[in-house]
Amino acid sequence: MLTFLKNRKQDATYAYQGGGRGLSLARIATLETFVQGDLRPDLTLVFDLSVEIGLSRAAARGRLDRFEQEGQAFFEAVRQAYLARAQAAPQQYRLIDAALPLAQVQQSLDTLLPQILERCRG
Repeated sequence: MLTFLKNRKQDATYAYQGGGRGLSLARIATLETFVQGDLRPDLTLVFDLSVEIGLSRAAARGRLDRFEQEGQAFFEAVRQAYLARAQAAPQQYRLIDAALPLAQVQQSLDTLLPQILERCRG
Protein backbone atom coordinates (compact mmCIF):
# COMPACT_ATOMS: atom_id res chain seq x y z
CA MET A 1 0.00 0.00 0.00
CA LEU A 2 1.36 3.41 -0.95
CA THR A 3 0.73 6.14 1.58
CA PHE A 4 0.34 9.38 -0.34
CA LEU A 5 -0.58 11.70 2.45
CA LYS A 6 1.86 12.46 5.13
CA ASN A 7 1.94 14.72 8.09
CA ARG A 8 4.77 17.09 7.28
CA LYS A 9 5.34 17.60 10.97
CA GLN A 10 7.19 14.29 11.28
CA ASP A 11 10.17 15.41 9.22
CA ALA A 12 9.81 19.03 10.32
CA THR A 13 10.16 17.97 13.95
CA TYR A 14 13.41 16.18 13.18
CA ALA A 15 14.65 19.14 11.13
CA TYR A 16 13.53 22.13 13.18
CA GLN A 17 13.57 20.72 16.71
CA GLY A 18 16.35 18.18 16.22
CA GLY A 19 18.58 19.89 13.68
CA GLY A 20 17.78 23.52 14.38
CA ARG A 21 17.19 23.43 18.13
CA GLY A 22 19.45 20.50 18.99
CA LEU A 23 16.83 18.32 20.67
CA SER A 24 17.73 14.66 20.99
CA LEU A 25 16.90 12.75 17.81
CA ALA A 26 16.44 9.63 19.94
CA ARG A 27 13.73 11.39 21.96
CA ILE A 28 12.02 12.58 18.79
CA ALA A 29 12.14 9.01 17.43
CA THR A 30 10.64 7.65 20.65
CA LEU A 31 7.79 10.14 20.49
CA GLU A 32 7.26 9.39 16.79
CA THR A 33 6.99 5.66 17.49
CA PHE A 34 4.69 6.25 20.45
CA VAL A 35 2.33 8.41 18.35
CA GLN A 36 2.51 6.64 14.98
CA GLY A 37 3.58 3.10 15.77
CA ASP A 38 5.13 1.63 12.63
CA LEU A 39 3.18 3.86 10.24
CA ARG A 40 5.58 5.76 7.98
CA PRO A 41 5.09 7.35 4.58
CA ASP A 42 6.19 5.48 1.49
CA LEU A 43 7.42 8.60 -0.28
CA THR A 44 8.45 12.05 0.89
CA LEU A 45 9.35 14.87 -1.47
CA VAL A 46 12.00 17.26 -0.17
CA PHE A 47 12.08 20.56 -2.02
CA ASP A 48 15.72 21.46 -1.42
CA LEU A 49 16.89 25.05 -1.56
CA SER A 50 19.97 26.86 -0.31
CA VAL A 51 19.46 28.84 2.87
CA GLU A 52 20.38 32.08 1.12
CA ILE A 53 17.74 31.68 -1.60
CA GLY A 54 15.14 30.51 0.89
CA LEU A 55 15.65 33.51 3.16
CA SER A 56 15.60 35.83 0.17
CA ARG A 57 12.30 34.38 -1.01
CA ALA A 58 10.83 34.64 2.46
CA ALA A 59 11.88 38.27 2.76
CA ALA A 60 10.36 39.06 -0.64
CA ARG A 61 6.96 37.85 0.63
CA GLY A 62 6.96 40.49 3.35
CA ARG A 63 6.95 40.21 7.12
CA LEU A 64 8.88 37.20 8.40
CA ASP A 65 7.25 34.75 10.80
CA ARG A 66 8.99 33.65 13.99
CA PHE A 67 10.84 30.77 12.31
CA GLU A 68 11.85 32.90 9.33
CA GLN A 69 13.50 35.33 11.76
CA GLU A 70 16.01 32.70 12.87
CA GLY A 71 19.61 33.08 11.75
CA GLN A 72 21.36 31.48 8.82
CA ALA A 73 23.09 28.88 11.02
CA PHE A 74 19.71 27.67 12.30
CA PHE A 75 18.40 27.19 8.76
CA GLU A 76 21.56 25.48 7.60
CA ALA A 77 21.14 22.99 10.47
CA VAL A 78 17.49 22.48 9.48
CA ARG A 79 18.41 21.92 5.84
CA GLN A 80 21.15 19.47 6.77
CA ALA A 81 18.69 17.53 8.96
CA TYR A 82 16.29 17.14 6.02
CA LEU A 83 19.13 16.08 3.74
CA ALA A 84 20.40 13.58 6.32
CA ARG A 85 16.95 12.00 6.56
CA ALA A 86 16.79 11.74 2.78
CA GLN A 87 20.27 10.21 2.62
CA ALA A 88 19.46 7.70 5.37
CA ALA A 89 16.35 6.41 3.56
CA PRO A 90 16.79 7.06 -0.19
CA GLN A 91 13.97 4.66 -1.05
CA GLN A 92 11.55 6.89 0.89
CA TYR A 93 12.76 10.36 -0.12
CA ARG A 94 13.10 12.24 -3.39
CA LEU A 95 15.03 15.49 -3.51
CA ILE A 96 13.63 18.18 -5.77
CA ASP A 97 15.89 21.12 -6.63
CA ALA A 98 13.67 24.03 -5.61
CA ALA A 99 16.27 26.58 -6.74
CA LEU A 100 15.34 25.88 -10.34
CA PRO A 101 12.77 28.05 -12.11
CA LEU A 102 9.19 27.02 -11.38
CA ALA A 103 8.71 25.39 -14.79
CA GLN A 104 11.71 23.13 -14.19
CA VAL A 105 10.52 22.21 -10.69
CA GLN A 106 7.17 21.29 -12.21
CA GLN A 107 8.99 19.23 -14.86
CA SER A 108 10.83 17.38 -12.08
CA LEU A 109 7.47 16.52 -10.56
CA ASP A 110 6.09 15.48 -13.95
CA THR A 111 9.05 13.12 -14.33
CA LEU A 112 8.47 11.69 -10.87
CA LEU A 113 4.75 11.06 -11.36
CA PRO A 114 5.14 7.82 -13.41
CA GLN A 115 7.38 6.41 -10.66
CA ILE A 116 4.73 7.20 -8.08
CA LEU A 117 2.01 5.58 -10.18
CA GLU A 118 4.16 2.49 -10.72
CA ARG A 119 4.63 2.15 -6.96
CA CYS A 120 0.84 2.31 -6.57
CA ARG A 121 0.37 -0.53 -9.01
CA GLY A 122 2.83 -2.61 -7.02
